[in-house]
Amino acid sequence: MVADAAGVSLPTASKVLNGRGDVASATRTRVEVAARDLGYVSPSDRRGGLPGRTVDLVFDDLVSPYSLEVLSGVTEAGTEAGVDVVVNRAPRDDAGARSADDWAGRLKAAGREGIIIVTSELTLEQVESFDRAGLPLVVIDPLNLPRVEVTSVGATNFSGGLTATEHLLSLGHRRIGFAGGPERAACGQARLHGHRAALEKTGVRPEPDLALHGAFSYPAGLEMGTRLLDLPRPPTAIFAASDTTALGVVEAARRRGLRVPDDLSVVGFDDTILATLATPALTVVRQPLPDMGRVALRTLLRLAAGESLDSHHVELATHLVVRDSTAPPRGER
Repeated sequence: MVADAAGVSLPTASKVLNGRGDVASATRTRVEVAARDLGYVSPSDRRGGLPGRTVDLVFDDLVSPYSLEVLSGVTEAGTEAGVDVVVNRAPRDDAGARSADDWAGRLKAAGREGIIIVTSELTLEQVESFDRAGLPLVVIDPLNLPRVEVTSVGATNFSGGLTATEHLLSLGHRRIGFAGGPERAACGQARLHGHRAALEKTGVRPEPDLALHGAFSYPAGLEMGTRLLDLPRPPTAIFAASDTTALGVVEAARRRGLRVPDDLSVVGFDDTILATLATPALTVVRQPLPDMGRVALRTLLRLAAGESLDSHHVELATHLVVRDSTAPPRGER
């Protein structure tokens, strides 16, 4: 109603009502007048004059099933703690320290208690800017950690990669492809190392041409699956480092007239809703994404309260969920 009365967009009205500074003065005045005329009461006033508790939750990708699972956990924990969660996208500019300071300053001015960043690549400038602003930071599945002291929440990625490949080996597969995430992604590297450890433990020599890297995405899975299946000796199974990547691999197989799991076994990683909606349903390594979100929010609030942590990194357990996308190689049935 305030946005309509002021003749501005809903995001612009929200910025003014939440104390954001990136709005023209004339526009700000129109929104403030409209709010006053309509009798708008701010959240802090509704709480008897006490400032509302809010945290920022920042994603690179707001629409992926992975993000939605994490979001559900963060918001559920926020509701339990009486904390509002403001969802944003990571800034896309490359202005370095000045941009980082601006970002941290805006969050501090808006009264945020801290910030949770999900699957993004952080810069040292950003981490230092949050420190200077007194904003606690927790990251979930970061692509990198500019400083070892950055608090992070993840899953047992090495163990997950190990378990996925052990499952395929137990079925009799020996040529197993790996469709991984970005080479710089710490979680993806841990899954690759677990995959290689399982091969080596069984006496299977890892072959460089069977391990590829790309984004955690369907197009990347399609591209990596195509390259693996076009090899002179293609794999009989592929471990994909995310559910969306796995679906791209399944499509690459379909385009070659191959059936999953009759001609190719596929294992995914995450266990989002995509895994059960896929045809066939995906065998996956499940990482507890909602729980990771809950732990991140609770950890952030502990930091905001000045508590010390026993560890800068928390890993939640993964486990294998066997469905319909894996089977013994054709020659061993």
